[in-house]
Amino acid sequence: MAHRSLRLTSLLSGLLLTAGLSTGIAQADTLHLPDEAIIEVAVIEATTFSAETPRHSDMLLRPVSDAAGDAALPSHCLITADGLLDGDRLRVSARTLTCIATDGSESEIFSGEMSATAYDADGRFGLDACVDAECREALLEPSRAFVMRLGGDLTLEPKDNPSARINEERRQAESTDAP
Repeated sequence: MAHRSLRLTSLLSGLLLTAGLSTGIAQADTLHLPDEAIIEVAVIEATTFSAETPRHSDMLLRPVSDAAGDAALPSHCLITADGLLDGDRLRVSARTLTCIATDGSESEIFSGEMSATAYDADGRFGLDACVDAECREALLEPSRAFVMRLGGDLTLEPKDNPSARINEERRQAESTDAP
């Protein structure tokens, strides 16, 4: 399946920022995904749903490397989502997306609301994540990838990045101190 191009070539999440930034990654003015774009994701932590706890809020999702969707998000973004066990299907709805784009020592933060819902490999809305035939329990594990379909265009402008300003000031100070 051909990948729709993103205006943003690569991104890093804030969680990985402290581990060091990759070099040679293109900067962008906006992060854009078109309406109905398909991205492949997985949960970060295993999450169990049951009749007693059919709903989970603020699940963390990550884009999958070498994703099968038609619009690949780089692997270093975080998505927050809500999940609901509804009969024999697990409904997952994404709410926010946060990414950091880098180019050498430069970085831009992109964060905002998103609207996307999960679809299973069979193309049906929701996920078949039932542990038993009666679907008394459903389980999402990090090893299971699934697709999310955007419910509208997603365009995020860069946010204020105090860390980038501090790094720039440090570099300028170092260059004036050099003999």
